Amino acid sequence: MITVESVTKTYGSLKAVNDVSFEVAGGEIVGFVGPNGAGKSTMLKMLSTYLYPTLGRISVAGFDVVDEPLEVRRRIGYLSGDTPLYRDMRVDEFLRFIGRARGLRNTDLERHFDETVDLCGVGDVLAMRVDQCSTGFRQRVGLATALIHDPPILLLDEPTHGFDPLQVIAFRELLQKLRPGRAILFSTHITADVEAISDRVLIIHLGRLLADGRLDELAAETGMPGASLEATFAHLVSATSSPSADRTHG
Repeated sequence: MITVESVTKTYGSLKAVNDVSFEVAGGEIVGFVGPNGAGKSTMLKMLSTYLYPTLGRISVAGFDVVDEPLEVRRRIGYLSGDTPLYRDMRVDEFLRFIGRARGLRNTDLERHFDETVDLCGVGDVLAMRVDQCSTGFRQRVGLATALIHDPPILLLDEPTHGFDPLQVIAFRELLQKLRPGRAILFSTHITADVEAISDRVLIIHLGRLLADGRLDELAAETGMPGASLEATFAHLVSATSSPSADRTHG
Protein backbone atom coordinates (compact mmCIF):
# COMPACT_ATOMS: atom_id res chain seq x y z
CA MET A 1 0.00 0.00 0.00
CA ILE A 2 2.98 2.32 0.60
CA THR A 3 6.01 2.29 -1.69
CA VAL A 4 8.96 4.64 -1.23
CA GLU A 5 11.62 4.47 -3.94
CA SER A 6 15.00 6.21 -3.57
CA VAL A 7 13.46 9.31 -1.98
CA THR A 8 15.53 12.35 -1.08
CA LYS A 9 14.25 15.62 0.40
CA THR A 10 16.62 18.57 0.48
CA TYR A 11 16.46 22.05 1.98
CA GLY A 12 19.27 23.92 0.30
CA SER A 13 22.39 21.91 1.08
CA LEU A 14 20.71 19.94 3.89
CA LYS A 15 19.34 16.46 3.20
CA ALA A 16 16.45 15.83 5.58
CA VAL A 17 15.85 12.47 3.89
CA ASN A 18 18.63 10.84 1.89
CA ASP A 19 17.95 8.08 -0.68
CA VAL A 20 15.35 6.16 1.39
CA SER A 21 13.38 3.16 0.09
CA PHE A 22 10.86 0.91 1.87
CA GLU A 23 7.38 -0.60 1.58
CA VAL A 24 4.44 -1.11 3.95
CA ALA A 25 1.83 -3.72 3.04
CA GLY A 26 -1.81 -4.01 4.03
CA GLY A 27 -2.31 -5.66 7.41
CA GLU A 28 1.16 -4.56 8.55
CA ILE A 29 2.17 -2.31 11.45
CA VAL A 30 5.59 -0.75 10.93
CA GLY A 31 7.43 1.32 13.52
CA PHE A 32 9.58 4.18 12.24
CA VAL A 33 12.31 4.88 14.78
CA GLY A 34 14.98 7.55 14.94
CA PRO A 35 16.42 10.32 17.12
CA ASN A 36 14.87 13.76 17.04
CA GLY A 37 15.75 15.38 13.72
CA ALA A 38 16.42 12.05 11.98
CA GLY A 39 13.94 12.61 9.14
CA LYS A 40 10.87 10.77 10.43
CA SER A 41 8.43 13.69 10.29
CA THR A 42 9.75 14.82 6.93
CA MET A 43 9.08 11.38 5.48
CA LEU A 44 5.55 11.26 6.91
CA LYS A 45 4.84 14.71 5.51
CA MET A 46 5.90 13.50 2.07
CA LEU A 47 3.73 10.39 2.39
CA SER A 48 0.75 12.59 3.28
CA THR A 49 1.47 15.08 0.41
CA TYR A 50 2.25 18.01 2.74
CA LEU A 51 5.72 17.98 1.19
CA TYR A 52 6.95 16.67 -2.15
CA PRO A 53 10.18 14.69 -2.56
CA THR A 54 13.14 16.38 -4.22
CA LEU A 55 14.14 13.08 -5.84
CA GLY A 56 12.57 9.64 -6.03
CA ARG A 57 8.99 8.42 -6.08
CA ILE A 58 6.31 7.73 -3.47
CA SER A 59 3.16 5.71 -4.15
CA VAL A 60 0.34 5.48 -1.59
CA ALA A 61 -2.58 3.13 -2.27
CA GLY A 62 -1.40 2.99 -5.87
CA PHE A 63 -1.39 6.78 -6.36
CA ASP A 64 1.63 9.01 -6.85
CA VAL A 65 1.94 11.68 -4.15
CA VAL A 66 3.05 14.31 -6.67
CA ASP A 67 0.74 13.54 -9.57
CA GLU A 68 -2.38 12.46 -7.64
CA PRO A 69 -2.24 14.09 -4.18
CA LEU A 70 -6.03 14.35 -3.72
CA GLU A 71 -6.45 10.61 -4.30
CA VAL A 72 -3.73 9.96 -1.73
CA ARG A 73 -5.38 12.24 0.84
CA ARG A 74 -8.72 10.48 0.45
CA ARG A 75 -7.12 7.20 1.49
CA ILE A 76 -4.95 8.21 4.43
CA GLY A 77 -5.48 9.12 8.03
CA TYR A 78 -2.65 11.38 9.17
CA LEU A 79 -1.80 12.41 12.71
CA SER A 80 0.96 15.01 12.61
CA GLY A 81 3.44 15.60 15.39
CA ASP A 82 1.91 18.90 16.48
CA THR A 83 -1.71 17.61 16.47
CA PRO A 84 -3.42 20.67 14.93
CA LEU A 85 -6.90 21.07 16.44
CA TYR A 86 -9.58 23.76 16.51
CA ARG A 87 -9.28 24.30 20.24
CA ASP A 88 -12.30 26.60 20.65
CA MET A 89 -14.70 23.94 19.32
CA ARG A 90 -16.40 21.26 21.41
CA VAL A 91 -14.94 17.82 20.80
CA ASP A 92 -18.17 16.42 19.33
CA GLU A 93 -18.61 19.44 17.04
CA PHE A 94 -15.00 19.23 15.92
CA LEU A 95 -15.15 15.52 15.06
CA ARG A 96 -18.38 15.96 13.09
CA PHE A 97 -16.81 18.92 11.29
CA ILE A 98 -13.84 16.75 10.29
CA GLY A 99 -16.21 13.97 9.22
CA ARG A 100 -18.13 16.33 6.94
CA ALA A 101 -14.86 17.65 5.52
CA ARG A 102 -14.05 14.03 4.69
CA GLY A 103 -17.32 13.71 2.77
CA LEU A 104 -19.44 11.93 5.40
CA ARG A 105 -23.11 12.88 5.68
CA ASN A 106 -26.23 12.01 7.69
CA THR A 107 -26.37 8.38 8.90
CA ASP A 108 -22.89 7.60 7.55
CA LEU A 109 -21.46 10.52 9.51
CA GLU A 110 -23.18 9.45 12.73
CA ARG A 111 -22.11 5.82 12.32
CA HIS A 112 -18.48 6.77 11.74
CA PHE A 113 -18.68 9.31 14.58
CA ASP A 114 -19.98 6.74 17.08
CA GLU A 115 -17.47 4.08 16.04
CA THR A 116 -14.55 6.50 16.22
CA VAL A 117 -15.57 7.90 19.61
CA ASP A 118 -15.70 4.34 20.96
CA LEU A 119 -12.39 3.30 19.39
CA CYS A 120 -10.49 6.35 20.63
CA GLY A 121 -12.11 6.53 24.06
CA VAL A 122 -13.17 10.18 23.87
CA GLY A 123 -16.79 9.73 24.95
CA ASP A 124 -16.20 11.40 28.32
CA VAL A 125 -14.94 14.64 26.76
CA LEU A 126 -17.39 15.12 23.87
CA ALA A 127 -19.10 18.09 25.54
CA MET A 128 -15.81 19.80 26.43
CA ARG A 129 -13.97 22.33 24.33
CA VAL A 130 -10.80 20.89 22.85
CA ASP A 131 -8.65 23.35 24.79
CA GLN A 132 -10.19 22.10 28.06
CA CYS A 133 -8.96 18.57 27.45
CA SER A 134 -5.73 17.21 28.89
CA THR A 135 -2.74 16.67 26.62
CA GLY A 136 -3.50 12.96 26.42
CA PHE A 137 -7.15 13.50 25.50
CA ARG A 138 -6.21 16.10 22.89
CA GLN A 139 -3.94 13.49 21.35
CA ARG A 140 -6.84 11.02 21.37
CA VAL A 141 -9.02 13.59 19.62
CA GLY A 142 -6.29 14.07 17.02
CA LEU A 143 -6.19 10.32 16.49
CA ALA A 144 -9.97 10.32 16.07
CA THR A 145 -9.69 12.88 13.27
CA ALA A 146 -7.30 10.53 11.47
CA LEU A 147 -9.71 7.60 11.83
CA ILE A 148 -13.18 9.03 11.35
CA HIS A 149 -13.35 8.30 7.61
CA ASP A 150 -12.08 4.72 8.10
CA PRO A 151 -8.97 5.08 5.89
CA PRO A 152 -7.01 2.08 4.61
CA ILE A 153 -3.68 3.74 5.45
CA LEU A 154 -2.66 5.34 8.75
CA LEU A 155 0.34 7.66 9.13
CA LEU A 156 0.95 8.53 12.77
CA ASP A 157 3.71 10.88 13.93
CA GLU A 158 4.60 10.39 17.63
CA PRO A 159 1.04 9.15 18.38
CA THR A 160 1.60 8.41 22.09
CA HIS A 161 2.89 11.90 22.92
CA GLY A 162 1.25 13.03 26.16
CA PHE A 163 -0.27 9.63 26.95
CA ASP A 164 -0.14 8.18 30.45
CA PRO A 165 0.80 4.47 30.80
CA LEU A 166 -2.81 3.27 30.61
CA GLN A 167 -3.44 5.35 27.50
CA VAL A 168 -0.32 3.87 25.90
CA ILE A 169 -1.63 0.36 26.52
CA ALA A 170 -5.03 1.34 25.08
CA PHE A 171 -3.33 2.80 22.00
CA ARG A 172 -1.40 -0.41 21.37
CA GLU A 173 -4.62 -2.42 21.64
CA LEU A 174 -6.32 0.01 19.25
CA LEU A 175 -3.67 -0.46 16.56
CA GLN A 176 -4.11 -4.22 16.80
CA LYS A 177 -7.86 -3.77 16.25
CA LEU A 178 -7.18 -1.51 13.26
CA ARG A 179 -4.56 -3.80 11.69
CA PRO A 180 -6.76 -5.99 9.42
CA GLY A 181 -6.68 -4.62 5.88
CA ARG A 182 -4.75 -1.49 6.82
CA ALA A 183 -1.19 -0.34 6.31
CA ILE A 184 -0.04 1.43 9.49
CA LEU A 185 3.20 3.40 9.78
CA PHE A 186 3.94 5.23 13.01
CA SER A 187 7.00 7.21 13.99
CA THR A 188 8.38 7.35 17.49
CA HIS A 189 11.54 7.52 19.55
CA ILE A 190 9.92 5.29 22.22
CA THR A 191 11.31 1.86 21.40
CA ALA A 192 8.96 0.05 23.81
CA ASP A 193 5.96 1.04 21.67
CA VAL A 194 7.61 -0.43 18.59
CA GLU A 195 8.62 -3.65 20.34
CA ALA A 196 5.08 -4.13 21.65
CA ILE A 197 3.12 -3.87 18.40
CA SER A 198 5.25 -3.63 15.26
CA ASP A 199 5.73 -6.34 12.66
CA ARG A 200 8.75 -4.53 11.27
CA VAL A 201 11.06 -1.71 12.26
CA LEU A 202 12.54 1.06 10.13
CA ILE A 203 15.51 2.82 11.76
CA ILE A 204 16.53 6.21 10.37
CA HIS A 205 19.38 8.49 11.37
CA LEU A 206 20.73 11.63 9.71
CA GLY A 207 18.20 11.16 6.93
CA ARG A 208 19.43 7.69 5.96
CA LEU A 209 17.61 4.42 6.50
CA LEU A 210 19.94 2.28 8.61
CA ALA A 211 17.77 -0.83 8.93
CA ASP A 212 14.50 -2.40 7.80
CA GLY A 213 13.29 -5.71 9.21
CA ARG A 214 11.85 -7.64 12.12
CA LEU A 215 13.45 -6.95 15.49
CA ASP A 216 15.01 -10.41 15.72
CA GLU A 217 16.48 -10.00 12.22
CA LEU A 218 17.97 -6.61 13.01
CA ALA A 219 19.47 -7.81 16.28
CA ALA A 220 21.08 -10.77 14.53
CA GLU A 221 22.39 -8.63 11.67
CA THR A 222 24.12 -6.30 14.13
CA GLY A 223 25.77 -9.23 15.89
CA MET A 224 23.58 -8.99 19.00
CA PRO A 225 21.09 -11.90 18.80
CA GLY A 226 18.24 -11.47 21.26
CA ALA A 227 19.06 -7.82 21.94
CA SER A 228 16.29 -5.33 22.66
CA LEU A 229 15.30 -2.77 20.05
CA GLU A 230 16.77 -0.07 22.30
CA ALA A 231 20.17 -1.80 22.29
CA THR A 232 20.02 -2.49 18.55
CA PHE A 233 18.99 1.08 17.83
CA ALA A 234 21.76 2.53 20.00
CA HIS A 235 24.35 0.30 18.32
CA LEU A 236 23.29 1.27 14.79
CA VAL A 237 23.09 4.99 15.53
CA SER A 238 26.40 5.15 17.39
CA ALA A 239 28.12 3.29 14.55
CA THR A 240 26.91 5.79 11.96
CA SER A 241 29.24 8.62 11.05
CA SER A 242 27.76 12.12 11.19
CA PRO A 243 29.66 14.57 8.99
CA SER A 244 28.34 18.09 9.33
CA ALA A 245 27.28 18.21 5.66
CA ASP A 246 24.71 15.47 6.32
CA ARG A 247 23.06 16.95 9.39
CA THR A 248 19.30 16.88 9.01
CA HIS A 249 16.05 18.45 10.10
CA GLY A 250 12.72 16.70 10.54
